[in-house]
Amino acid sequence: MKKALIATAVAAACTAPLAAFAQAAAAKPEPEYTISGNAGLFSDYRFRGVSQTDYNPAFQGGFDFAHKSGFYLGNWNSNVSSVLYNGASLEMDFYGGYKTTIGDFGLDVGTLYYYYPGTGAYVPGFNAKNWEVYIGGSYGPVSLKYFHSFTDFFGLSAPGVDTKGSQYLDLSGAYDLGSGFGINGHIGWQKIKNATQVGLSKDSYYDYKVGVTYDIAASGWIGGLTVVGTSEKDLFLTSDLSEGAGKTSVVVSITKSF
Repeated sequence: MKKALIATAVAAACTAPLAAFAQAAAAKPEPEYTISGNAGLFSDYRFRGVSQTDYNPAFQGGFDFAHKSGFYLGNWNSNVSSVLYNGASLEMDFYGGYKTTIGDFGLDVGTLYYYYPGTGAYVPGFNAKNWEVYIGGSYGPVSLKYFHSFTDFFGLSAPGVDTKGSQYLDLSGAYDLGSGFGINGHIGWQKIKNATQVGLSKDSYYDYKVGVTYDIAASGWIGGLTVVGTSEKDLFLTSDLSEGAGKTSVVVSITKSF
């Protein structure tokens, strides 16, 4: 009995500080900010359904800063075809905005600038760039986001004609299947202002993708297999003009967040 009483006393003595520690951990305040990163290797870089690398691989990555108030800043980068972007082989995206939730509804507003260092090397006067603002909402696994351009659409223009005011609508969804598997889908609509006046055959098109993901050995390394395409596969061409840059194909990827 004495041994039992001693054991009980020891257990109580150990349990009290453990309980206090657990309570303190649970009450740990939310950090003022978080910094996260991401990196990935893709068999092709598709932007709004159109290949940016002539159907060749791309290495991509970036960083995000998020404040607990809802404000955020970020940078994302990828290699691109230097011919398509007039001497630039790198895309650098800079963005910032504000996110909040209202019940089960999420709101996201912000701005995004696409920068291509070295553009203008081959054709003087053509500088690939784009600046957009966006507003989006989400509910559960589904999100809808609208983008509006305040510059010429990635440098597209003609004498006396601009493409400012181009628009993009993005409807996306993702669902966790469990056991490391997930599915995702997307459909988008791109409207390019004055597109036919700057040499394009049409002023709008749809893009789509459907994919599956898998968390490899629950390691945080995510493998992906995605079918991507557009409604106008020949609206934009590859750098050697040999084929349309928007044809339907499969993109394989492996990504990691940290």
